[in-house]
Amino acid sequence: MKNPKSILITGASSGIGEALALRYAAPGVTLHLCGRDRARLGDVAARCAGQGAAVNADVVDVADEAATRDWIERCEAVRPLDLVIANAGVGIGQSEGTLARVAELTFAVNVDGVFHTVHPAAEIMRRRGRGQIAIVSSVAGYQGLASTPAYSASKAAVKAYGEALRGYLEPDGIEVCVICPGFVASRITDRNEFAMPFFMPADRAARIIERGLARNRGRITFPWQMVIVARLLANLPMWAVDWTARRAPRK
Repeated sequence: MKNPKSILITGASSGIGEALALRYAAPGVTLHLCGRDRARLGDVAARCAGQGAAVNADVVDVADEAATRDWIERCEAVRPLDLVIANAGVGIGQSEGTLARVAELTFAVNVDGVFHTVHPAAEIMRRRGRGQIAIVSSVAGYQGLASTPAYSASKAAVKAYGEALRGYLEPDGIEVCVICPGFVASRITDRNEFAMPFFMPADRAARIIERGLARNRGRITFPWQMVIVARLLANLPMWAVDWTARRAPRK
């Protein structure tokens, strides 16, 4: 969608969400921002307001379905939503809990949180026959990674869901785009203690995403080097995947 005027972004207090909020902030634009850290969210909101945007910021946990739906409906009442970006996500290392617990916590935000954002947004947009929804996945969603089983599985799930929703919602006038970044500066990558190839600043990522959304690209994957890596990984025979997994760093 070109020149959206009412934009909702989850996970806007840091990383890609913060960079997108600042990228879109301008006079005549209303930003609806949520995050779980009140101080960081307030700082982002203040900077966006300083760029001339009207800002509606709230502390919301997207894992809470009722709270997320209520917030989205309140944002719609402030100004009809043109663009909804389901960006909130977590990256939890395996050292932070059992395999089952890490998967549970990761899916609660990265998958259920996307559902809790996308479903009420789609209902609202369907009623007026227009709108755009963006889902932030990852290049990790192209191939399961031994270093981050739950994270890569969660991103694969929302990648496939968004790709399917694109055709499902197109007759209703709703554009759906899936965003698959590589390593981008964020609170998640700040914790990584291994080399991150083709690392990208968040503001550059936001520029790429904004351009892709304006063109209604179904899949926005970057940087281009990671597109090649992701596609190669997805097509490797399992013996090669196993060999790579044994040498990959653990998160």
